[in-house]
Amino acid sequence: MESILLVDDEEHFRERLARAFINRGYTVFEAADVDQALDMIKKNQPDWALIDLRMPGKSGLDLIREAKEFLPFLKIVVLTGYGSIATATEAIKLGAYYYLPKPADVDDILNAFQKDPDLPSDSEQVEFEVPSLARAEWEHIQRVLNDCDNNITAAAQKLGIHRRTLQRKLYKYAPKK
Repeated sequence: MESILLVDDEEHFRERLARAFINRGYTVFEAADVDQALDMIKKNQPDWALIDLRMPGKSGLDLIREAKEFLPFLKIVVLTGYGSIATATEAIKLGAYYYLPKPADVDDILNAFQKDPDLPSDSEQVEFEVPSLARAEWEHIQRVLNDCDNNITAAAQKLGIHRRTLQRKLYKYAPKK
């Protein structure tokens, strides 16, 4: 019986996935952040890990790096709602096995864990559709804001825009595509 660690700060989503994996016969461990995940990895040494990229505190990329140091053969799939080709490439370089954009169901996740990463995939072009200009701008703003520890004034300076302009952009919802 294989075991999987689910790392996501969204409790409802994580619990729903856990139930689905348990119903399929997997042993499931859950963590809401990087520190909990590292404790679970050290204590339980799961076969697989499904890691959300964006969480409070350290990111999923940090977790991949630290988890691979402790458990080099851990098979990791990154699941995120803030996907971009740059973060996917970085996750793969750090040792992730595969990268999935949210929303993904249990079957998508299981398929990702069972794929051979050395074989080209027909679906890769579909998974990484080019984002709209509005979506690319939104993701860039979010990355800069995250780099500035959510300091709007510092982020506006880095972006070269007025603070109020950035606040108006952040007030709007993220673009769908």
